[in-house]
Amino acid sequence: MSTGSTGIALLGAGIFVKEGLLHTLFGVVQPLTHLPALVSLGDAAPPLKAVYSRSETSAKALAVAASEVLKLTQPPSIYYDGDNDSSVNLDALFARDDITAVVVALPITTQPGIIIRALEAGKHVLSEKPVAPDVKQGLDLIRQYNEKYKHKGLVWRVAENFEAEPGFLAAAKAIRDGKIGDINFFKAAAVNYVNKDSKWYKTPWRTVPDYQGGFLLDGGVHTIAVLRTILPNPLTHLSAFASLNKEYLKPHDTIHALVKSDERFHGTVELTWGFPTSTKPQTDGFVVTGSKGWMTINYSWGPPPVVKVVINSITEAEDGKEEVVEEVIEEPGCGVAFELRSFFDVIAGRDDGLGLGDPSAALVDVAVIQAALNSHGNLVALEQLLAA
Repeated sequence: MSTGSTGIALLGAGIFVKEGLLHTLFGVVQPLTHLPALVSLGDAAPPLKAVYSRSETSAKALAVAASEVLKLTQPPSIYYDGDNDSSVNLDALFARDDITAVVVALPITTQPGIIIRALEAGKHVLSEKPVAPDVKQGLDLIRQYNEKYKHKGLVWRVAENFEAEPGFLAAAKAIRDGKIGDINFFKAAAVNYVNKDSKWYKTPWRTVPDYQGGFLLDGGVHTIAVLRTILPNPLTHLSAFASLNKEYLKPHDTIHALVKSDERFHGTVELTWGFPTSTKPQTDGFVVTGSKGWMTINYSWGPPPVVKVVINSITEAEDGKEEVVEEVIEEPGCGVAFELRSFFDVIAGRDDGLGLGDPSAALVDVAVIQAALNSHGNLVALEQLLAA
């Protein structure tokens, strides 16, 4: 981590900020969450100057964890709510001129207000997905950013690590390069088992969600982001059904959707956090079928995490007959570090041109989930929802 005079702050002390081990694959260190990602970036990351959480206890725990894993000679300052001392609240953090950017990983319904406060204070912002709890709030956030802050040179990006995964980017390039021809149809499936002992379920704001879809919004946007990343054209319409199969996962835990991209291609999306057992039938996460072959994509959490892409392409042999050639691509799962590096580069004036973290693109992911939750089998035009 750099020792420069200006630095960053982490807002939020939850699982996705401080947990996640470092694993090694192909000689590459793979971080799973924010603190390990900062470790892996080394001097490419600005120094961590401060941390914030809603409680003093969790803020202190994050500061201790950060000091240990980042090997800081000076621990980050702690800020938190619920104290009459104004020198330790979030406004005090925002007032510091040695903090130029914040990484926001707070509950879904809390983030929009914090994003605006950070921008108003002149900070660059990287906020965790989803971009907002629903399309309406997302549109309002994007409007405020474009009208009030973007022209000031402030950067706001949404941290959607799946769109930054090298494996998914490799799959997208293979499709663009025509390795499976024109896309005909696809399938996406995310099958998850969550019990009441799960650390994810025990997070208070997930146990009693005050936002649509529960885990379907929080986790389902990842699957939609992959489709947005790999497919050559955007999704335009869907028809879906949503259900609740486990009462403690209210309001919904499962979606089955038929989706299409105008008249180009169509596919299915299956998302569930309500699977009955931790053992699950073997299925591919993504299957994309084209006119000249097919592709499967699977994310293995490991350890170590790996994105595996298998491509079967039809080629013409020397004797004029068709033959199928298989290509396997394996990339380490390191999307969090990738998105952080890209964010740090762009606020330093070095844009990698990948277009990561675009809030409008992230809003499409929310729109697909929202449309699926409310479709009830009716056809929904995503463009109309996003124009609301």
